[in-house]
Amino acid sequence: MTDTIDTAARALSAGLMLFGIVVLGVVEILAGEPYSPVPITNEAGDVVATPLISPEIRTAFVLAGIAVLGLYAAYRFVTPLPDDRDVSHETMAD
Repeated sequence: MTDTIDTAARALSAGLMLFGIVVLGVVEILAGEPYSPVPITNEAGDVVATPLISPEIRTAFVLAGIAVLGLYAAYRFVTPLPDDRDVSHETMAD
């Protein structure tokens, strides 16, 4: 059971962070210029270009991945370690 939770937590957190950083970054590059995270204005103050995906959305995906890692760390901290019943400890006799 623990192996399933470990794998799921790592996959979910990595997936969220990779989606927020890599996938949405590639989408921004394919959308073309501007590569700025803020709206670009002209001298009159009119907005002439905005990013396709808001930086807040990308940040939310990355923070969600970090939150999953934090919850996983808390889970691992409170669960007991598995018993090593099949491991025998030998001591040397004097």
